[in-house]
Amino acid sequence: MIYSVRGKLIHKESDLAVVECGGVGYACRTTLSTIASLEETGSEVMLYTYLHVREDNVELFGFSSGQELNCFRMLISVSGVGPKAALAILSDFNPEKFALLVASDDSKTLTKTKGIGAKTAQRIVLELKDKIVKENINLAEAGGSIVTASSESSAIGEAFSALLVLGYTQSEIAPVISSLDPELESSELIRQALKIMAQKSNR
Repeated sequence: MIYSVRGKLIHKESDLAVVECGGVGYACRTTLSTIASLEETGSEVMLYTYLHVREDNVELFGFSSGQELNCFRMLISVSGVGPKAALAILSDFNPEKFALLVASDDSKTLTKTKGIGAKTAQRIVLELKDKIVKENINLAEAGGSIVTASSESSAIGEAFSALLVLGYTQSEIAPVISSLDPELESSELIRQALKIMAQKSNR
């Protein structure tokens, strides 16, 4: 598995970034948001990657953040959702917004993405929310205090679930969420939690 590629950006299109590493150009299919975050060709870039292997095709996908990569992986794990659909969804919704849509059972908003019908959107929310529910059950069995808080505040519960979608672990999320104001809206809780966890990872 290729974890990431770092090198010179030699070409980019609306859904493609080509990164040259050691004289080899790696063509990475990607989202509009990742393309928008990249500088001009000739600059050095780093993309988190996912190698998708099928019987008739091998494709490399690249993303500007680990959160976007994690959302992509979760999306293609859903029955009937392929890489093309996953890229389309993540081009319309950043990882934080996508995670919040799943956490709040908002399948209707997902149908705004071209090619994503109501049944597919509902399946995405159902299957990914089920994974999150299992995570929360594990946390409850471990005696996590955040479970009590989540039952009292839907905003905290949604923020906690959204952060799980983004790939953070229960042990990383619980102390951060517990330190925030429970009266905040879920989107603000997510924003503040991401800021705190980013600061911790940079220390």
